[in-house]
Amino acid sequence: MSTCAKVSRDLEEPLAGTAATARTWLLVEQPGPWGAKALTSSHLDPALGRALEQAAEGTGVRIALIRRPGRHADCHTVAERQVYAAHTTPGNVWLHKAITSDPERLLELDFAELGEGLPRTFDTALGGAPHTGDPLALVCTNGKRDRCCALLGRPLAAELAASGVDGIWEVTHLGGHRFSPTLLVLPFGYAYGRAEAHAVKEILQGVRDGRVVTEGCRGSSTWERPGQAAELAVRTAAHEDAAGALSIVRTEGSAPRWEVTVAHTDGRHWLVTVAQGSALPPRPESCGSALGSPARMDVMAVRELSPTAVAHPGAH
Repeated sequence: MSTCAKVSRDLEEPLAGTAATARTWLLVEQPGPWGAKALTSSHLDPALGRALEQAAEGTGVRIALIRRPGRHADCHTVAERQVYAAHTTPGNVWLHKAITSDPERLLELDFAELGEGLPRTFDTALGGAPHTGDPLALVCTNGKRDRCCALLGRPLAAELAASGVDGIWEVTHLGGHRFSPTLLVLPFGYAYGRAEAHAVKEILQGVRDGRVVTEGCRGSSTWERPGQAAELAVRTAAHEDAAGALSIVRTEGSAPRWEVTVAHTDGRHWLVTVAQGSALPPRPESCGSALGSPARMDVMAVRELSPTAVAHPGAH
């Protein structure tokens, strides 16, 4: 039986507009095995996991567990664990790091403040500070969620680590199993699908240079799905790869059609028409699931706006 990732690849299902949505990511190191819902089915105290889920709900913060690539002994205790927080909104992108021996201190975080892009609570509660090393490349390897993530993600993470790439972590769930291996790169927050080692190295070099590689990109986690597709379309149309150059400033409409206004830091604006379609023929959205027609974001038009139209949005 074909895996969901092979079927999606064979059908050339588009990647744009499929990234998980989160303005802020909170990453907590947790070695050992992960269950399908990792925060409450790993060796992290499940009561703590539930409390963290509740604290983050509705704040724009997404919590994920991370671990080093390689074999994962069934260890129950961790003396110290790495914790990262990253905010991905253009104009206020940051990545902070802390080390803690007491994960209960995560409950001292002000999740609303983190979601708004303020790192103070992370630094105060956990002794965090700006991360000055390489960007983080998070490869989903949560095989209990979908076997493709283990079959395809774990070898990718291991290959990257073995080749000396710094900042490689395995991560619990990034959504879109059928696009495995899936990857999230921080601090900018762009997600990728069907990733290969040579491409990941190019993506990470781009991050170091302040650039976004659009090939294989699913979108920026900062935006909702129509905005993700619109921003990538403008990057292509305008030949723009600077990481912080574009923002979504307005999204009008609702499924299945949106008008998305994309702004450049130099003052230019574009109006992008995005339509929600269904991926056909039917295919499994994850291994073992029934056949379905997952939503896809199709860019119908990209139009640069005149300064007059920008000043008077109703003139669109």
